[in-house]
Amino acid sequence: MSRFADRALGAIIQGIQRLAPSPRESNSWLEGGFAPVFQETEETALRVTGSIPPELDGLYARIGPNPVRPPRHAGRYHWFSGDGMAHGVRLRQGRALWYRNRWIRTGPVSRALGEPPAPGPRRGIFETVNTNIIAHAGQIWALVEAGPFPVALDAGLETRAHTDLSGTLGTAFSAHPHRDPATGELHAICYDGRVQGRLFHVAVGSNGRVLRTVDIPVRHGPMVHDCALTGRYVIIFDLPVTFSARRLLRGSAMPYAWNPRHEARIGLLPRDNEATADDILWCAVDPCFVFHSCNAYDLPDGRVQLDVVAHDRMFDHSITGPDSRRVTFERWLIDPQRGTTARTVVDDRGQEFPRMNEQLAARPYRYAYAVSYGEDLTGGTRLIKHDLEAGRTETHDHGPGRETGEAVFVPRSGAMAEDDGWLLSFVYDANRGESDLVILNAQDVTGPPQAVVHLHHRVPHGFHGNWIDAAEVAMG
Repeated sequence: MSRFADRALGAIIQGIQRLAPSPRESNSWLEGGFAPVFQETEETALRVTGSIPPELDGLYARIGPNPVRPPRHAGRYHWFSGDGMAHGVRLRQGRALWYRNRWIRTGPVSRALGEPPAPGPRRGIFETVNTNIIAHAGQIWALVEAGPFPVALDAGLETRAHTDLSGTLGTAFSAHPHRDPATGELHAICYDGRVQGRLFHVAVGSNGRVLRTVDIPVRHGPMVHDCALTGRYVIIFDLPVTFSARRLLRGSAMPYAWNPRHEARIGLLPRDNEATADDILWCAVDPCFVFHSCNAYDLPDGRVQLDVVAHDRMFDHSITGPDSRRVTFERWLIDPQRGTTARTVVDDRGQEFPRMNEQLAARPYRYAYAVSYGEDLTGGTRLIKHDLEAGRTETHDHGPGRETGEAVFVPRSGAMAEDDGWLLSFVYDANRGESDLVILNAQDVTGPPQAVVHLHHRVPHGFHGNWIDAAEVAMG
């Protein structure tokens, strides 16, 4: 699609949204722990309770939606649509050197801040990048799905440039690429909000350049937030949340909705360099929606084990944010010979943001970590540790009024045990209106935090991030 056509379509969409009936003006995704902050901040000499492990030398970075200006129509604001803001704490030699927050410099953000545009190519109608931060090929990338290119950041979270990966990325990218620790490759299943008939498998080499792209025909324009990886396959989620023109007419900034007419299925794309869409093994699954996989691996008998957080429905009625009614942590057994997927509930407590020891990605593993939530993804006071081998769970409760975001596992260097390491997360304390970086010993999640880095600042609830080791990216 040409740049002129992009602009024309964008103008049409914005016109439709302006003419849509105005909904209620209150919006829970702009209140409490979700409320945006409207300035960039830097804090140094941070106060610490406990002891920061001296082995942690790097940057804990996380990103989320944060409008650069208050939305004109709060009732039409969708949580997923806010301008991206990155947050980070630099740890070194047992000290917390600084906390910073920085908006991702898209065109609209730069204009709102009175700055020249950031360099680099653009694609798609919208530029918003607000969903994940990863380190790859010695670089830090801020990511989103459905159209825009990644944005390269420096180790201080300043925007360097929008990037098409040295001219090798010709499609939309994903918020959730998965890296195979054995090869160093990133694999992603990507979709473009303007193209309803295709998904794309994009493989990125350890040098940060695209190795191959596979076009995957689909119907209805499904939303594909995540994928999963095994030694043999890239796993595709083709589930019943699809593009919805009706949502646009209702004024929603996120035009995707539950579609009961869309067949739910899981695809196994062989990781062979010569594989095409014709080689995908499609397996039926009971209708549901998956934002996030935890891990997957091949079984000796040819089947695939996949662990996910499953939502009974998604975007069924709300135009401002997630609206599922039942959320479970599940183990799926995918049988490509029979074309079936058997779902088993591991834990029926509401939870999201599953993570694990990434050194075991695409391989058998034992421990998974998630955050407990209510029906509306609020109230996440507890961190859950699943022991998938023993069939039990442990929890860490951060206390009344303290809500945790996604917890990232950082392994101890040279660790022999899978859970020998730490869990890092931002925790919002509604009692004082500020946030902390909390560090838990992953082998003692029920115990007190090993360290708490206190911020004189609130980090709004957001999406994803990672630990970026100083050995991966040059840092001051």
